[in-house]
Amino acid sequence: MAGELSPIDKAKFVAAKRAADLVETGMRVGLGTGSTAAWLVRCLGERVADEGLRFRGVPTSSRTANLARDCGIDVVSLDEARWLDITIDGADEFDDELQLIKGGGGALLQEKIVATASDQMVVIADIGKEVESLGAFPLPCEVIPFGWQTTKALVEETLIQMDVLGRNTTLRMNGDAPYVTDEGNYILDCHLKRIGDPRQLGMVLNQMPGVVENGLFVDICDKVIIGFGDGRVETRDINEGTVEEDRLDFVESDNLFSDIAD
Repeated sequence: MAGELSPIDKAKFVAAKRAADLVETGMRVGLGTGSTAAWLVRCLGERVADEGLRFRGVPTSSRTANLARDCGIDVVSLDEARWLDITIDGADEFDDELQLIKGGGGALLQEKIVATASDQMVVIADIGKEVESLGAFPLPCEVIPFGWQTTKALVEETLIQMDVLGRNTTLRMNGDAPYVTDEGNYILDCHLKRIGDPRQLGMVLNQMPGVVENGLFVDICDKVIIGFGDGRVETRDINEGTVEEDRLDFVESDNLFSDIAD
């Protein structure tokens, strides 16, 4: 139950709970992928069951789609929805300009497509995801399997000219085999330590043959909702330049979320 959660899970829970309040009946909503996004889906499912909330959800991965259906959410494809009112998703890192690194869960391509097809993108995260500069979290690049070793070598060579501290890249694995995305691609994780110019790096990487998309989300996020382990929530709106603070109480009998894990 919520009262038995660790501080970091409490932080994820309150951020997701606050973001779930943004969804209204009739909306078309992008549903992110990852541990924090899973809290969001459960919170929205609770509103569907308790309040009769009705909306169409566009998931960014098969994992999210399965969870959303289990929670009673009406799941549709992006082609069916065409355009979204809002996308709510987590992040692996964010800075004070709301630039993001995403893709730790392997769904960066669909996440970026869905986020850019929305009127508004809202990121939910615990306070530990905030950084002064991006790059401590490995930057994922989704690449096609054909010639991936050549693509890897080209990425590493290109990084020599970029404002980064590290240039090592590794193929993401799933046991003894390469990790495969929902689109059938591989992921290269770039261990850069610090990224001086995220916008430039993202553009350069996407110009390379073999690279499908990268995990730098620049000029996409409109708002971040940050959760703290004591129940505090901070909402930063990059467009309005505002910061709002709130606190959510935990409901001891609420055991809907006890099976969510990273």
